[in-house]
Amino acid sequence: MIEELSLNGAWQVQCLDRKVELEGEVPGDLYYDLIRANKIEDPFYRDNENSQGWIGKNDWVYSRYFVATKEFVSNLRINISCEGLDTLATVTINGKELAKTDNMHRSWEWDVSKFIIEGENLISIRFDSAVNYCTVANDREIPFFWKSSMVAAPYSLIRKEYCNFGWDWGTKAVTCGIWRDIKLLGFSKPRIEYLQIQQNLDGENATLKVNPLIDYDEVFCEGLMGKIVLKRGRKTLTEVNCPFLDGNDEVAIDVKNPELWWPNGMGNQALYKLSFILSDKEGNVLDFCSRQIGFRSIVLDRHEDEWGESFQFVVNGVPTFIKGANWIPVDAVLSRATRDDYERLIKDSASAHMNMLRVWGGGIYEPDFFYELCAEHGILVWQDFLYACNKPPVDEPEFRATALAEAEEQVKRLHHFPALALWCGNNELECFSIGDSVTHRHMLKEDYKSFFLDALMRVVERWHPGGNYWPGSPHSSEDLSDPQSPDRGDAHLWAVWHEKEPFEWYRTSFHRFCSEYGFQSFPEPKTVYGYTNLEDRNITSFVMEHHQRSGIGNSTIMQYMLSWYRLPVGFDNTLWVSQILQGMAITYAVEHWRRNKPRCMGSLYWQLNDYWPVASWSSIDYNGRWKALHYMAKRFYAPVLVSGVEQIDTSSVDIYLVSDLLEDTKAKVSWEITDLGGKTLQVGGGDVCLEANASRFVETIELRSVCSEAVNREVVVWLEVETCNGHASKNSIFLSRPKHMELRKDIGTNIDVSENDDGSFTANLSVQAVGLWLWLELSESDARFSDNFFHVRPELEYSVVIYPQQQLSLESLVSQIKVKSLVDTY
Repeated sequence: MIEELSLNGAWQVQCLDRKVELEGEVPGDLYYDLIRANKIEDPFYRDNENSQGWIGKNDWVYSRYFVATKEFVSNLRINISCEGLDTLATVTINGKELAKTDNMHRSWEWDVSKFIIEGENLISIRFDSAVNYCTVANDREIPFFWKSSMVAAPYSLIRKEYCNFGWDWGTKAVTCGIWRDIKLLGFSKPRIEYLQIQQNLDGENATLKVNPLIDYDEVFCEGLMGKIVLKRGRKTLTEVNCPFLDGNDEVAIDVKNPELWWPNGMGNQALYKLSFILSDKEGNVLDFCSRQIGFRSIVLDRHEDEWGESFQFVVNGVPTFIKGANWIPVDAVLSRATRDDYERLIKDSASAHMNMLRVWGGGIYEPDFFYELCAEHGILVWQDFLYACNKPPVDEPEFRATALAEAEEQVKRLHHFPALALWCGNNELECFSIGDSVTHRHMLKEDYKSFFLDALMRVVERWHPGGNYWPGSPHSSEDLSDPQSPDRGDAHLWAVWHEKEPFEWYRTSFHRFCSEYGFQSFPEPKTVYGYTNLEDRNITSFVMEHHQRSGIGNSTIMQYMLSWYRLPVGFDNTLWVSQILQGMAITYAVEHWRRNKPRCMGSLYWQLNDYWPVASWSSIDYNGRWKALHYMAKRFYAPVLVSGVEQIDTSSVDIYLVSDLLEDTKAKVSWEITDLGGKTLQVGGGDVCLEANASRFVETIELRSVCSEAVNREVVVWLEVETCNGHASKNSIFLSRPKHMELRKDIGTNIDVSENDDGSFTANLSVQAVGLWLWLELSESDARFSDNFFHVRPELEYSVVIYPQQQLSLESLVSQIKVKSLVDTY
């Protein structure tokens, strides 16, 4: 067996340019070490970031002593394994330089047998400034474009987490360090270097092809034996013994009637564990490894159709409408993110009926447990290779070599995870970074094609046979003529927000797959209070604008807000209304695209999460608090959706039903028109057949008999559908902007709260007049709600389950609970 000597733990950290010394923790990063050692103040508070730029502009050394025993140094080979060095590292052992690195996204392993001595050893790793490196590297005939107001350096010149330099939602916190495990490996026998797993579903049966790559080197021994074990939970399903002659043989295993893995909402997430055990001819175990797998087929289906060319994921033979969001790194201080943080975000995605997350190309390749958690919760992963928004120097041999080595390693590492649906070459390079000549912004089209349409594709084909590859996002065709084509490929749609188009613009978009679009909001008051002082709490203050990285940000929020809503009174109400506004924008988009399936087959809004507290496009803020958008996503991504399209000119509403269910079902549709006092003006509805995995028009409601132009401002159309198998959806349609609706100043809310056995609480609410976007909050404690930001009307009772993050008594919860609706904001 391989003997491991962990080098994780305490290391000494020293700045080479300033008198700063401290103890650091490995794995970790410099910023987190400085925070824990009280060498810097919270970089997220107010504008502390501005006084901390020196950190990324200096060189740092991590060092520690370790003891190697006589038994350990007696191994025939000793390697050092560095799973993550960020980024420009020089590794020295006992005063001898071992190696230099240039890529955060790779692991590194070297033979150190001649470096390690019995007894005490000293390892030092120097990290040169990535900011200085990029600045010097950009001193060229045609410098790379970059915005110093947004990012700390021309980031695309180095293989490092791009958004660590800043972004239009991100802080500048350029760090360094040993960010993943580091250890010594001692071995005298062969070991498993890599395990490639392919699968093929054929009807009810499957075939697994297992191809282990064995590291022999000079420690070759004859008679190696392998054993492949397949388990479902604790039950062993298959054991196969196989001899290996050259360490590179493929073994096929037939699996009869496996339980399939399905995305969230489509079926169970059946997971298996495949293990490979390497033994010598006497049966002594030399090495072993295990991988999470799931039996499923995922095909990116592109075929000619009546609208152009489809872009749809077909899972286990079923065309699947993708419902999800874009994922960015969990924390700007990268090593502060815990597995619990990841699990919370992934569970929150599943709770909102999402079935895909896109790992955006300006972040990191996430740790294994991210992909494991996605598989457990039915979340497909669209995985970008890590290139975004600015040309990389892929025409330069050294850069290209490390970039392709990175790609090979990550495809090898991740290919077996059942959640992995797509490898994508980059984010938005086709929008900004290619041309017929080299400029400060553009790379040659031929260089782009050589790397993203050829080299990366070949890596995927070699190491993930059967995996899906897409050259970039957005992308439509190999001639690169129109990356935003509405007829084929995927699209990033920013007419709403960046081009200031109204929300109704979304209803003019008939793109095939909408992989990025969004609208901003502020975090809720609790979060904002965490990074501001009292004097900062005005959205035009320096600190509030510092925590807004989109150049048009706060003014754009307010411009759209005043188009839809009355001017809120006070700072807190402005924050809340921005969230309602954001949710309304994305609801407009998603409902339209779901109504138009199968023409459109995917929605991934920008973005799921924040990596620091900031005004942004996220639906979950940095502290894990759901914004209004995430509660609305739970409704607009529901398996069955009823929606309406108002026709102002004709005083009518068209009703549509969408089903992601895999079987036809019967449903009852009902609608009711009321005034703002809750008086019923007209009702209707009926039984319908809801076709599996389809969208359909139901009927047009004519409102002329009850509405005039003035009355339009006084009515709400309430829609509801219930299926015979228990699915339900509600929606509400307005015929005028909410700012013009004369909502009752007091909707007469009554609330009764009871405690449940599991520590949660149920709030039963009723009202005496129509309330729009009613929400609950706790004044002091954090809580999650089963529903929030929903519309209410008289004669109905609404139940909301409250899940406090900490244990509360009924008395304590009741004393904190607040209930508000839109009318309370002005």
